[in-house]
Amino acid sequence: MTDSAAQVDQSKPSIARVYDYLLGGRDNYAVDREVGDFFIKDLPGSVAIAYANRQAMIRAVGDIAGSGVRQFIDMGSGLPTVDNVHQVAQRHLDSPRVVYVDNDPIVLAHSRALLSEDENTTVLHADLREPDSIFSNPDLRALIDFDQPVAVLFSAILHHLNDDENPADLVAWWADRIPSDSQVYISHFRTGFNEETQAAEGKLQATFGRGRWRSDEEILGLFGDLEVLEPGLEICARWRPAEPDETVSRIGPAVRELTLWEQLISCALARKP
Repeated sequence: MTDSAAQVDQSKPSIARVYDYLLGGRDNYAVDREVGDFFIKDLPGSVAIAYANRQAMIRAVGDIAGSGVRQFIDMGSGLPTVDNVHQVAQRHLDSPRVVYVDNDPIVLAHSRALLSEDENTTVLHADLREPDSIFSNPDLRALIDFDQPVAVLFSAILHHLNDDENPADLVAWWADRIPSDSQVYISHFRTGFNEETQAAEGKLQATFGRGRWRSDEEILGLFGDLEVLEPGLEICARWRPAEPDETVSRIGPAVRELTLWEQLISCALARKP
């Protein structure tokens, strides 16, 4: 067992490991599965949030890479799963550079094992609320050239920050340090104003003691002065879909109606002018 894996407290649930369980992974413990089972059993259909978020991030990385950005910083990256950022980017680019950032020691252990032979990808054990330590980390500086465009990804992580932790200021901190033509991607739980949303949000807050779901206006506000690209803020399941989201009936094509849960996570991609 690595030193990082040995530091894991199996008595407390981890956000990264709960997501791993909901996505069908195996790198989780009983305490994580207990939280995950609440969403699977008590809020049936809610796992669609995790899948919709993951698929939107895959599309975002592909589009960012297609625009020519070759460097990625994935904040709150979570445990390795199918189609990680570096794998998606590598389908579009020759030797993209990717830095994963997470504060869960088991993420560090598993990611380092996965990336041991990839010299253009690394993982940092760090807290995204401490951007100075991330920015100055020699492992990050060895890969990321801040004179060239960088993509900073906040996929399903900023809703785990409370208002007094100033997530908008955190995004602005990075926006100030990346050059023109860099891009910032954010996906975020959105307030649904219904019992199911309140139950899901309450479970996360009771389990982890933190987090807040935000309105569309608040999520857009996280981008600050960045230029939000088309189609703007959109529900993840409908953001730049890989294929037209239509079904054909006798009266012509019709947009598939999203489930309640699919409507509870939105995303957008922005560019620094």
